[in-house]
Amino acid sequence: MSRRVGISTGGGDAPGLNAVIRAFVKHAIRDHGWEVVGIEDSFDGLLETPRRLRALSLRSCQGLLHRGGTILGTTNRGDPFTYVGPDGTTRDRSHEVAQAAAEAGLEGIVTIGGDGTQRISHRLMRDHGLKVIGVPKTIDNDLASTDRTFGFQTAVDIATEALDRLHTTAESHERVMFLEVMGRDAGHIALHAGISGGADVILLPEIPYDPDLIAAKVRARRDVGRLFTLVVVAEGALPKTCAGMSPEERKERLRRGHGAAAVAMAQLDGLVPHEMRHVILGHIQRGGTPTPADRLLATRYGVAAAELVAADRWGEMVALRNGEVVGVSMAEATSSQKLVDPDGSLVRTARATGISFG
Repeated sequence: MSRRVGISTGGGDAPGLNAVIRAFVKHAIRDHGWEVVGIEDSFDGLLETPRRLRALSLRSCQGLLHRGGTILGTTNRGDPFTYVGPDGTTRDRSHEVAQAAAEAGLEGIVTIGGDGTQRISHRLMRDHGLKVIGVPKTIDNDLASTDRTFGFQTAVDIATEALDRLHTTAESHERVMFLEVMGRDAGHIALHAGISGGADVILLPEIPYDPDLIAAKVRARRDVGRLFTLVVVAEGALPKTCAGMSPEERKERLRRGHGAAAVAMAQLDGLVPHEMRHVILGHIQRGGTPTPADRLLATRYGVAAAELVAADRWGEMVALRNGEVVGVSMAEATSSQKLVDPDGSLVRTARATGISFG
């Protein structure tokens, strides 16, 4: 059966995007004989004139498995329901996406993205009948319907390596070193990297911290001859005094404080007998070559997405559950965010090894 299917990448970039595209195209063409059309820069490629679409072939997928970024481009400001025009005003162009996809002869679109992209995709199907299948992508690993999103393990590996490097310089200069990693709402990267990299303190959005407890941890280390401290800070972590703030208020507090690590350092000023320094890892976590684990997961997701298309299971997202890749409804996939459980096993493991959460 001849089919013509679109594929797009949306939201922030993540290692493994190209591996998904490669796997989907290979399975779609080799085993099903479909046409695959890449849509550039998420849904923007359907809204601009001329439309930015490209045919994807087996040849165009050569060398993609280990390549970071996305050959299709992406944007985290591509919501067609609140499309921002050149003059800064917003309008709803969602109906144009469905119309453009139909005019391009696309049966449906495989959308590779995080929670924002998948919510938009689900809404496009619900409101305008655009057939979609989702592939979960976010380095934050905060989609509740899947055990793991690709890109997460690469981000954790990069953050862990950064901690390894900071360990030696912190010890040499007897400093308290703060490493700020991504995680505005969910602190999975900070938690996993903090445990793996031997951090002494981990600060998460889910656990508002007490500066006095962090200072006590630093002083306790000093009392036993450990004259340095490593602190991992998720970018959304704030002290207990900010508990109860709205998301907008939290964002403004972080902006005024020049980031979560800088806020934490300011809270500890005068409380610790050490020089303090901070490093913001930022977009380094998103770039570069995906780890073998992310390449493997991305490949499994790409193949599974093609299998959902073949089975006409539109409106589902591929997900990893108990080691198996399955399809879950888009409604379920976008219903909630997966946050760190303050009483969960990983937090208990960290506490058992002496890590403080403030």
